[in-house]
Amino acid sequence: MTPFPHAPHGSRHTSDLESPPDEFEILETAVRELAIEHKLFSAADHRQWLEWMDAATPALGAHLVARAWIDPEFKELALANGSAAAQKLGIKMYDRDPLVVMENTPQVHNLVVCTLCSCYPRAILGLPPDWYKSASYRKRAVRWPRPLLAEFGTIIPASVRIRVHDSNANMRYLVMPMRPKGTEGWSEDQLADIVTRDTMIGVAVPTAVPPLP
Repeated sequence: MTPFPHAPHGSRHTSDLESPPDEFEILETAVRELAIEHKLFSAADHRQWLEWMDAATPALGAHLVARAWIDPEFKELALANGSAAAQKLGIKMYDRDPLVVMENTPQVHNLVVCTLCSCYPRAILGLPPDWYKSASYRKRAVRWPRPLLAEFGTIIPASVRIRVHDSNANMRYLVMPMRPKGTEGWSEDQLADIVTRDTMIGVAVPTAVPPLP
């Protein structure tokens, strides 16, 4: 078991629901109510935006990676301009923050973290996992990435450099993992099935064995 359990998508503990809102929740509510009052957008617009955001899942990013694995021209685009590659697949990037795709190679393994809060490519991966937002992950990913990855079951050889990317309010990162051996001839859908959220954050690597349903 890793020290960062994968909680159900969007789950909250009862104690969280009973606790008073923190300063960020209060600030968000105040800004939202002011924006609605000044007709920058309506409450219905806000609800529709939340519904659209909740519909985003790692499957979107998985298809971007799978397409890049089988289409060299698309891969070149993804590495040059991740946002343009996403839009080419019909993935709507909801803000202007560029999506930067970092390719894993036999020499370099990429890992994504947000040391400030929880900046994350939600438009293409959905909501971030709880462990990604934890202070422990944010600190240890930068200071001790190799032992941290080992706790996720990902052993990176000493000969491979680990490059940590710090997401921020103006930049979003997505890891393009290496295509596993034994997947030659697989379709894009088959390849997308083995690309998980964790592989696109960089805490895991894909295998040629599809995940359990």
